[in-house]
Amino acid sequence: MIQDIYPKKLNNSYRLDAHLQPESIILVYDSGKFLLKIDEESATITYPKYKDFDCQMETVYLFSIDDEDYFYWFDYKNSDYANTDVIDGVDIADRFESLSGYSFYDMRAIRRSYLSPKHYVFAAFTAYQLIEWYLTTKYCGRCGAENENSKTERARVCPKCGNIIYPRINPAVIVGVTNGDKLLLTKYRNGLGFNALVAGFTEIGETMEETVAREVMEEAGLKVKNIRYYKSQPWGIASDILLGYYCDVDGDDSITMDENELKYAQWVMREDIELQPMDYSLTNEMMMMFKDNKI
Repeated sequence: MIQDIYPKKLNNSYRLDAHLQPESIILVYDSGKFLLKIDEESATITYPKYKDFDCQMETVYLFSIDDEDYFYWFDYKNSDYANTDVIDGVDIADRFESLSGYSFYDMRAIRRSYLSPKHYVFAAFTAYQLIEWYLTTKYCGRCGAENENSKTERARVCPKCGNIIYPRINPAVIVGVTNGDKLLLTKYRNGLGFNALVAGFTEIGETMEETVAREVMEEAGLKVKNIRYYKSQPWGIASDILLGYYCDVDGDDSITMDENELKYAQWVMREDIELQPMDYSLTNEMMMMFKDNKI
């Protein structure tokens, strides 16, 4: 899956002692896009480093992967940078397009095919989540004052009312519903057109198991039993923590599909399951496990 970068390791500790070094990776972010260099021939991805820039910058330390530190460029002589596409009267994209062949790429471009090193792709997923959190928490949601970064932890603190905001993580479930040697496959009406599983966000007051049962009923009209946990996955581009569950159909296996959300929902035999083209997702791994008769 996307987070499987062993032997490298993500260190997401909040570090006040992290300072820019020539080799520090700089993440320039503009309207959902990162400043990158992608070599199509070698399928490699490169981030700019601090030594590549010849201008002033203000940064926030995000995380490290092994001995590489990642910083988010959040400001450039402009306190409102988080809410504008212009720096000192110059369009952000134009400001950096000439930097040694770097261009701005969105997350779809970063995940459309296998790029190496893989931990750079995972870094983009994780940085996307953190940066979007910084952008959307500039002001206090309680009193409207401008937030400050905490001096002790990854949090935003309102200097006026003391409200504390932590990075948002949305719990959601991925559900493999089994029926003997058949698995319930779905395709969403919007978005990627690959095979998927039942999925959905946990609602207020629910356990994860209750979310599983509700989502299967809502999307496919099926009752389930024997709900069992499989594995989890962080999914930064939606600020999710995905929890994978398998369960068995309980009683009538006739599918009543939610046509507003899905365009396909069918029972598929193990040997006929068509996997997603990439192995980044928990959904794909769960389908593969069932297809290979390991579940």
